[in-house]
Amino acid sequence: MKLVWNKVFNNYWSPYVAMGLAGVLSALYFGLTSTVWAVTGEFTRLGGHILEFFGVDISGWAYFNLIKMNGTTFTRTDGWIVWGMFIGALITILLSNSFKIRIPKQKRRYVQGFIGGIIAGFGARLALGCNLAAFFTGVPQFSLHSWIFIVATALGTYLGAKVVNTAWWKGKPILRKGSGKPVSPSRKSTRIQPLIGALVALAYAGLILYFFLTGRTMLGIAAIFGAAFGILIERGQICFTSAFRDLWISGRATMTKAIALGMAVSSVATLFIILYYGLEPITKIAAPSTFVGGVLFGIGIVMAAGCETGMMYRLMEGQVVFLPVFAGNILGATALAYAWDHMGIFNLFVKSGSPVNLIHVMGPAGALLVTLLLLGIGFAIAVYWQKNYRFGTGFKKERGL
Repeated sequence: MKLVWNKVFNNYWSPYVAMGLAGVLSALYFGLTSTVWAVTGEFTRLGGHILEFFGVDISGWAYFNLIKMNGTTFTRTDGWIVWGMFIGALITILLSNSFKIRIPKQKRRYVQGFIGGIIAGFGARLALGCNLAAFFTGVPQFSLHSWIFIVATALGTYLGAKVVNTAWWKGKPILRKGSGKPVSPSRKSTRIQPLIGALVALAYAGLILYFFLTGRTMLGIAAIFGAAFGILIERGQICFTSAFRDLWISGRATMTKAIALGMAVSSVATLFIILYYGLEPITKIAAPSTFVGGVLFGIGIVMAAGCETGMMYRLMEGQVVFLPVFAGNILGATALAYAWDHMGIFNLFVKSGSPVNLIHVMGPAGALLVTLLLLGIGFAIAVYWQKNYRFGTGFKKERGL
């Protein structure tokens, strides 16, 4: 029993396992609800509710009408995907006794995180979805926009990596006195955190049961899957930012390969569900907004040091710097909702586009084959990159050259 506990809670999981399971769960969630795993849409709605609280009439805002503001965050499935992810991550963090308030040494990190969050939130909603809506729902749903977004995000993270590596961004290093030895948690802390985690898990299970008993089945399903996604991203330490940023900085490609594998698994599972249940794949608009939004999103997540998924579990770990990142995401997404029609963003970047789905273009078999081929090429590039790229020197030169 102790061995199982250590493997589940005292050790992080292989990102390949976490991403593979997330891919299967994402497909199952679509099959059960006909909706997808996403978070920034709900961040935008939260911004809308805040505006309403302060008396702002948003009923005429086209973007809020597009994403629908029905109910509250606690009466929507998208809301419980988000809150479930927070709670699921928190439960495993407490059970593993790894919660700790962490304050950044440089206070500028609060401002940098906030600005990065604004840019990422604005870019994500301009592209009609964040990394999840492209990587883990767009690609498996065979929506062309997702591939545009991925290429743009890669470019954005490259530019972002250039920015954060500059001296003016890093600032002067702060030296602190101390031995540098890690401080072991006290026995009291070791007992309390898992106990609190167990109580939170019990309370959350009671809430899910309440949803089912009162006929709110979809909320119960969303709460279950949200927690499952939260557990997987925290245990696997999944961060889409590092999947790209690490390539440009250190050449490390483990997360890149894991995410590619997860998308491949999800694509196969999602196609099976689409064909078996006769569901229509969810397709987003492929337009200039997809590329521009992806670039902004890539820049923003590197500046913020985390994408939406990374931000969520790191905030639950006690990393205070991600509070302004979260706030920035909401502000950036809300700003886009205003700019959508009030500042002509839709007409300028979106109106010329259209939703394109690979299934409709080349059939189910062709769509799956092309998707797996592209993911395989991406995986192979990541393998080559990790083998040959070295920090500070670039690619290794071939012998004899």
